[in-house]
Amino acid sequence: MAQTTLKQKLGTTAAAAASVVLCAAFLLPVAWMVATSLKSTSEIFAIPPTWSFEPTLEHYQRFAGQARIVSRYINTIIIAIGSSALSVIVGSMCGYALARLRLRGAGVIATLILVSRAIPPIALVVPMYLVFRPLGLLDKHITLIITYTSFLIPYVVWLSRGFFIALPTALEDAALVDGCSRLGAYFRIILPTALPGLAATMIFCIILAWNELLFALILTNREAVTIPVSLAGLAADTEQGALWGPLTAIGTLTVLPIIVFALFVQKYLVTGLAAGATSGATN
Repeated sequence: MAQTTLKQKLGTTAAAAASVVLCAAFLLPVAWMVATSLKSTSEIFAIPPTWSFEPTLEHYQRFAGQARIVSRYINTIIIAIGSSALSVIVGSMCGYALARLRLRGAGVIATLILVSRAIPPIALVVPMYLVFRPLGLLDKHITLIITYTSFLIPYVVWLSRGFFIALPTALEDAALVDGCSRLGAYFRIILPTALPGLAATMIFCIILAWNELLFALILTNREAVTIPVSLAGLAADTEQGALWGPLTAIGTLTVLPIIVFALFVQKYLVTGLAAGATSGATN
């Protein structure tokens, strides 16, 4: 018994140490970025690197206060929330159909929908550009919302199907007996019950849409530009070299909101996604 307890303690200690090491490895680049954004230009390029410095907000004041950065923040919020909401609405209905309707090979269909995300985005961006250009939809919010929805829906379908399978069929059977249609039972009974899982799915979609770069870079140029595109522009070399101060400042302003958001909702995100993914994989 004592030997078993000792092994358990050693296992727990090793797991905790590994977790600390992994967290440090992931957080170190973020901490370095934040520290660099608070250094003066001379301190950024100091060799060896300076660990003790007086923080300055010159890089934030120079770039983050500009109207274009504010408008790009607004663009990113509109596009991320809009595409996530649309994908959850459409994808959850598809997931419900695959979970409840008597469709032969529903599990295979759900898997194929998810596998469609294996297509490299670079293979899709040019066809999408050629579709949107004749329609005059380039550099518009709706363009990126539709585009992001197209690659978020497979995740929503897979996860929501797991949520719906986990729900007892007695709920909607009772609604159908009381005179509800299949659609009425979905909106009145199933959707409110599965709301926590769908909320977690939407959180996951917002995080993915917030960080997307390739489609935003190709399909926008001025009015609908997002924050990741701004970062890509600042990363380009200038005559003085890369603008590391402004780059890390805007990078910090880009990353911190989504980190704070993820920390705030992590309880719902982890619980909901774990339940949906496990149910979807076992059914």
